[in-house]
Amino acid sequence: MDMKLEVVVLPVADVDRAKGFYKELGWRQDADFTSGLDFRVVQLTPPGSACSVIFGTGITAAAPGSLEELILTVTNVQAARDEIAGRGIPITEVFHDETGVFHRAGTAGRVPGLDPDRRSYSSFASFSDPDGNGWLLQEITARLPGR
Repeated sequence: MDMKLEVVVLPVADVDRAKGFYKELGWRQDADFTSGLDFRVVQLTPPGSACSVIFGTGITAAAPGSLEELILTVTNVQAARDEIAGRGIPITEVFHDETGVFHRAGTAGRVPGLDPDRRSYSSFASFSDPDGNGWLLQEITARLPGR
């Protein structure tokens, strides 16, 4: 049976601030529904993604900003990073891990610049939403076998 990741629930403190941030990123607004004062669902989708995010009021008990390392894959991490920066959103410079493998938690092992061999899965940039939910851009130009 196929299983596809459809939605990620983001814990946010201020729904309208989060909505503005993700719209500023260029994400498509799919929904904004309310049912009384204590329930609101906002859904947005990154360009080209089959998976959306939802946030709102009465959606999750998780602490605002508690998600880390949500990954957005791109074919050119430098261009994607520059586009986000051009929208006025703080984002790191492009980096790779000193081991050439997936990056570590936090900033340990980060080396400035693209992976020297420009290997797929090895170059990154990171940013956070206003609540601190952490996003990572990961460059993928060729998928691993079976992907």
